[in-house]
Amino acid sequence: MNDGKNIGRKLPVNHSWYSTQKVDHDITLISEMAIDPFYRCNIWHIRGRDSDLLVDSGSGLYSLRQSVAVLAERSVTAVASHAHFDHIGCHHEFDHCLAHPAELAVLTAPDGRETLADQYATAEMFSGAVPEIFDSRGYRVEPVDENKVKPLVEGTRLDTGDRSFEVLHLPGHSPGSVALWDERHGVLFSGDAIYDGPLLADNHHSDMGDYIATMKRLLELPVNQVHGGHFPSFGRKTCQQLIRAFLDTYDQ
Repeated sequence: MNDGKNIGRKLPVNHSWYSTQKVDHDITLISEMAIDPFYRCNIWHIRGRDSDLLVDSGSGLYSLRQSVAVLAERSVTAVASHAHFDHIGCHHEFDHCLAHPAELAVLTAPDGRETLADQYATAEMFSGAVPEIFDSRGYRVEPVDENKVKPLVEGTRLDTGDRSFEVLHLPGHSPGSVALWDERHGVLFSGDAIYDGPLLADNHHSDMGDYIATMKRLLELPVNQVHGGHFPSFGRKTCQQLIRAFLDTYDQ
């Protein structure tokens, strides 16, 4: 299936660039293994009876849509947990995109400052040799056609037919950070609001007050499993530990 005409350039196909790992019967983790774990975005594909969701889309060096076979089989709605370069690089390949209003404009007109590409899209983000295709001076995130992206606000429901997700607005890391919460199964796709690694709250658009409020909100959420924007997934005990460590450090 071809999603049709896109305003961004057509990305090259590389079937070996991405790895896939089933983490549940309907959830697949897609990874760019040549990127260092600190910079490597977890790309989550949720296969539903009626529709598919994609949470984040990676760096955009190679086509995600055409390099990962399962993503070319039928229509996919691409959710942006937030609009940093490592999470929205391939959103322009999909006809249906969703982002929080606070960052929606970054998808349609991305720049190095707002996507953090100016700061982090360097040779240091690779775990080994730098791919020939990468040039830090020429790297850019491709824009999403404004007709293909819609706002995603707190309380919105996204239903795949097998799972129903509530959208949570979790600012702090960035103004428009969102998570998808499957209350029935206790599963949270958290983006960069929380993951089991160094959390970043010092970006130019980060807000520590918002981040503290977000963490206090997550502390009360009855999660069983967290699928974050980086690093391995984890359960409720680790989630609570991460939140309390964050609050102990910053909520003074």
